Amino acid sequence: MSPAHPERRQKIKHELQEMLELFVYLAFFFCALAVYDVLLLRQYKVEYWTLAFALINALVITKVIMIGEYAKLGKRYEYKALLVSAVWKAFVFGLLVFAFHVIEEVIKRLIHGADLAKASNDIRFEQFAGRSIVVFCVFIPLFAWREFRRAMGEEEFRALVFGPRRGGK
Repeated sequence: MSPAHPERRQKIKHELQEMLELFVYLAFFFCALAVYDVLLLRQYKVEYWTLAFALINALVITKVIMIGEYAKLGKRYEYKALLVSAVWKAFVFGLLVFAFHVIEEVIKRLIHGADLAKASNDIRFEQFAGRSIVVFCVFIPLFAWREFRRAMGEEEFRALVFGPRRGGK
């Protein structure tokens, strides 16, 4: 086994942990919104599939955030106050998610036979704008949490929030 192998394994473990944390956070909020929709619109026979779509959406947005972080998006104000950095990242990643959803909708419409002009015109931007405001609001505490962790350091942050690790693991 080469010396780089344990480092690679550690990096994969860290990335999977990051992905799981992001997914759980986003799934919590998106499922809460889905339950709200189901309860609010019960008279219109809204299906419980909404929860499955919320989980899929959380997974997709988790990957969008991870790719954006890998591309170093939102780093512009990391030297500023943590709140400024968190709000900036919420805004940048909110725009990224908005763009992703618009592209996704255009592709869905193209797959279902619409031409590009019709697919673009059929998109309800007010629906995406409303969704983007919710995503932005969900992202502020998410990125504040992540900025606190970045500023404090991974080990100190985890020890403060979750308690010290036992057995050196």
